[in-house]
Amino acid sequence: MARPEINRSGEIEVFVRVVEAGSFSAAARALRMTPSAVSKLIARLEARLGARLVSRSTRRLQLTPEGVAFHDSSIRILADLDAAEREAAAGAAPRGRLRVNSYVPFGQHRLMELLPRFLERYPEISVEAVLTDNVIDLLEERADIAIRAGPLRESRLVARKLGQSRMVLVASPAYLEARGTPQTLSDLGRHNMLAFGFARHIEGWPFVDAAGKSIILPIVGNMTLTDGEAMRRTALAGAGIARLARWHVQPDIDTGRLVPLLEEFNPGDEEPTHAVYVGQGKHLPARVRAFLDFLVEAVQI
Repeated sequence: MARPEINRSGEIEVFVRVVEAGSFSAAARALRMTPSAVSKLIARLEARLGARLVSRSTRRLQLTPEGVAFHDSSIRILADLDAAEREAAAGAAPRGRLRVNSYVPFGQHRLMELLPRFLERYPEISVEAVLTDNVIDLLEERADIAIRAGPLRESRLVARKLGQSRMVLVASPAYLEARGTPQTLSDLGRHNMLAFGFARHIEGWPFVDAAGKSIILPIVGNMTLTDGEAMRRTALAGAGIARLARWHVQPDIDTGRLVPLLEEFNPGDEEPTHAVYVGQGKHLPARVRAFLDFLVEAVQI
C-alpha cells in the first residue's frame, strides 16, 4: 500500500520556527506563510503524532510537556539534516561538531591523549567531550558516541568493541605496610575493600578458590566511589584495596605505586570497552564514522 507523502522535515522546521518566534503569526511572517496555514500545519502534525504540542489557551504560546520533548528532538534532527546536506555537498568530508561521552578512566587516560591526533587529521571537526561513569541516554544528552565499560545492556544502540582488559586487585605499598598483605581469600575480611557507588552487574568480587570453585565475596569497606579514576586515586592514597581493569592501573603497577594482590585466585574475568551510538553504519554522519574508525585504529586496551 502506498504511503501518503508527508513532508516531515518541513513540518518540523515550521514547528521549530513557531517555538522560536513565540507565535503563529510571527512564524508565518518569517516563513512567508499565512497564519492560518501555519496553524493548520501544526494541527496536522499534532494529529499525526497523536499528541498536543502547543497550548492555545493563552495569548502567549506555550509548549506542552510533549511539545518540549518534541522540540528538543526536532532541534537535533534539523542539525543532523543540515550537517548531512553540508557533508554531501562537500563529498561527505567529515565536518561539524562531534559530541562524545566517555567513562572517566578512558576519558582521562586515553581519549584526552587521542583527541589532538584526531582533530589534526580532521581539522573541520570540533569535539565536545563529557566524562562521566553514569550511563546516559544518547538522544537526551544529544551525544553522538558514548564510550562505555563493562557488559552492555540490551538496547537499540549499535556497539563497536574497542578492547577488553583483565580485572585485577591492587593496593598501595603504604596500605599493605600498615594493614598487611592478604595471602588468602579469608584475609580480605580484615581489609578495607573499595566499592563502586553505581549499579554493577555482579554484587561483590568474583574469585576462584583453592579448589577451583567460582565464588563471589561481598565488598566490605568504609568507602564508596562513583568512578574508576576516583577509585584508582583513592587506592594510590592508601585508603584500601581496589578492583579495576588492568589497563587502567598497569602504569602504576609498573612503577610500584600499586601492587597486584591474590592473583592465584583471580578468575580471569575481563572488562570490555565499547563505543556505542544510535543508527546503522551506512547512515552515520561522516564525522561519527570517522571517529569510530579512528578509535578502532588507535585504541590499545
